[in-house]
Amino acid sequence: MKRDYYEILGVEKTADESAIKKAYRKVAMQYHPDRNPDDKEAEEKFKEAAEAYEVLSDPNKKAKYDRFGHAGMENMGGGYSGGGMTMEDIFQHFGDVFGDGGSPFESFFGGQSGSRGRGTGQKGSNLRIKVALTLEEIEAGTTKKIKVKKQVACKTCGGSGAKDRNSVSTCNTCQGAGYVRQVKNTFLGQMQTTVVCPRCNGAGKTVTASCGTCKGDGRTMDEETIEIEIPGGVQEGMQLSMRGKGNAGQAGGPSGDLLINIEEKPHDHFSRDGMNVVYELFLNFADAALGTQAEVPTLSGNVKVKIPPGTQAGKIFRLKGKGLPSLQQYGKGDQLINVNIWTPKNLTNEETQMLEKMRNMPNFNPTPDNNEKGFFDRMKEYFN
Repeated sequence: MKRDYYEILGVEKTADESAIKKAYRKVAMQYHPDRNPDDKEAEEKFKEAAEAYEVLSDPNKKAKYDRFGHAGMENMGGGYSGGGMTMEDIFQHFGDVFGDGGSPFESFFGGQSGSRGRGTGQKGSNLRIKVALTLEEIEAGTTKKIKVKKQVACKTCGGSGAKDRNSVSTCNTCQGAGYVRQVKNTFLGQMQTTVVCPRCNGAGKTVTASCGTCKGDGRTMDEETIEIEIPGGVQEGMQLSMRGKGNAGQAGGPSGDLLINIEEKPHDHFSRDGMNVVYELFLNFADAALGTQAEVPTLSGNVKVKIPPGTQAGKIFRLKGKGLPSLQQYGKGDQLINVNIWTPKNLTNEETQMLEKMRNMPNFNPTPDNNEKGFFDRMKEYFN
């Protein structure tokens, strides 16, 4: 059984972003593989801390975890990797917690980690796109193919930025290591740190003759078609992410992420209330008084609803399971049918005379009894 993420990092649920980041940094330093070589238990705790930080540092994921626990992290789409993270994933995606560079953990241990080698260049920037969905797509889940203009590795030079193999030389600043050592004066005395080489950005090499296609940058603009799997139950304003689908990095650095912001298209028939969908049904006076059978749309097709005699305006009928699914697959909401009585705006002489005759008939006088539900009772029924 997985341990509680707050317990792993040693923070309270009320901890803010800064406290969570500080706690993760402390735990990660304690179990870092450079401090615990060949220690499988420490490696697992290091990964466990990264998994906890991945969730608690993201407001959307943290909110879902606070509400549903570990079960809420399942079926999260492209934005959650959970326990499947490798050590390289951790160094690549959470290194910025510790400082600058491709493997910034190393600056805390006074040297370069032999297990990871030299730096991997600068990470590419993230991309943001908006995806507009219908309620039908949200109900069923969908796959979208989106064309994205972004920076990709140059096809001519393979991302190196060099004209050819002979146009690359060892960096004179770091002597090919990708990192340089610095000595800083602190209140604890002098501390030696290792930082990414400012000249080669951690690549360990410099380009002497630039590629003619990308002009030495190693990247060009191109259009890529990306297939995005969107789970059922997403909401307006929710953000999904796809790792490595953003702009390409420099000098062999990792690509950024693609951030997908969800929008909901207005629907012709329904409005949304959480997992429920609401349909406004308009009945004429005769159908409400005499009873009828009404055909109403749902997200999965039309259904017939029996309207009993004497149905009042504001009556809410509920179609179980005809709403939207939970993002965590905990069931589905309902379709709520709100009854409105249509009052005609234009009447013929014959219609006017008929209504005048009925106006003072005993059964047409409002005589609500104790069983009639008022506004607040109907709202209570609606939300329950």
